[in-house]
Amino acid sequence: MNSVEETVEIAVPVRTAYDQWTQFESFPRFMTAVRRVEQVRPAVTLWVVGVGPVRRAFATEIVDQVPDSHLTWRSLGRRPGHRGEVTFRPTGEGRTAVTVRMSVEPRGAVGVLAAIPGTTGRALRRELANFKTFIEGHGEASGAWRGTIRGGQVRPEEPEPPRSRVAGWPVG
Repeated sequence: MNSVEETVEIAVPVRTAYDQWTQFESFPRFMTAVRRVEQVRPAVTLWVVGVGPVRRAFATEIVDQVPDSHLTWRSLGRRPGHRGEVTFRPTGEGRTAVTVRMSVEPRGAVGVLAAIPGTTGRALRRELANFKTFIEGHGEASGAWRGTIRGGQVRPEEPEPPRSRVAGWPVG
């Protein structure tokens, strides 16, 4: 299994970077290898990726997702498998480090290309650079999904704690 890790620093706040990342169906707008993404359920997406005439379709399950922190996924099915994680970390005022870690099991024609040392890392670096250009150019996310997923299951949103109607505790 090939493992790669790439990080890019983006000049937007964590919330903006995270919110845009959750808009999977927008990925073909800035990722050159992603042809189509369909969000079937909050935790399941269908992807079509490819370069030139070579195409591959697969489904992924989001295993763990916490807003403004991280998202982990794994591919579903018996085809060449992969799993990964993307994390979001503030690096300064209005800046975010986005780190993607992926493990890919190369098989078939696509696997031959992925097995060439450095190929997967270069592709990931290029796609992260495209994400950076896209989100910095817009300055805000095109949407957001702020839910939490644990073990592939969507968790109910945590209710906000009730606010006191008292402006402040009396001091005296």
